[in-house]
Amino acid sequence: MSVSDTMKSLATAISSFAPTLATMLGGPLAGTAVTALESAFGLKQGAGADAVTQVVQTGSMTPDQMAAVRAADQKHAEIISQQQIDLAKLNADAQTAFAADDTADRASARALEMATHDWIPGFLAVGVTAGFFGVLGYVMHVGLKQIGTGQGGEAVLLLLGSLGTAWTAIVSYYFGSSAGARRSSEALAKIAAAP
Repeated sequence: MSVSDTMKSLATAISSFAPTLATMLGGPLAGTAVTALESAFGLKQGAGADAVTQVVQTGSMTPDQMAAVRAADQKHAEIISQQQIDLAKLNADAQTAFAADDTADRASARALEMATHDWIPGFLAVGVTAGFFGVLGYVMHVGLKQIGTGQGGEAVLLLLGSLGTAWTAIVSYYFGSSAGARRSSEALAKIAAAP
């Protein structure tokens, strides 16, 4: 699970009893929210979002911990209100900045590849694609039940997941990301609506 997925999962899990901290997890104040949750749960500082998520999802929260989380949520809500911080706007601006950085990074990598006529990215793309579909074919041929019971089954599934993630990045690199497609669609809609 990626850091982003962990934060989303944690935000969903605590949203009913700590809405401010849950919202903070969706943006640049996520670290502050995790630190507050670590403290409320009595975890070692730096334990991280995974440790906090484990406490929340296992249902092992004590009434004292629940009260501490609610108190931390209220304290942060008051601070955010006093500072007149719009969490939704802050999170949206951070996501927009991240998407812009990601797009610029991909564009510079493409420009470098075109300028240097480097064959390595294409070679890696072909290798990862062949590996991904090869392992996927193996899993489909052998079957998940046999792989799960066999020695090294977890390694095969881990390899499949890693190759799938890499293949998604390759497709995004060569054909654009869904975020880029969405921005293009929005831009086209604005152009079409213009007089």
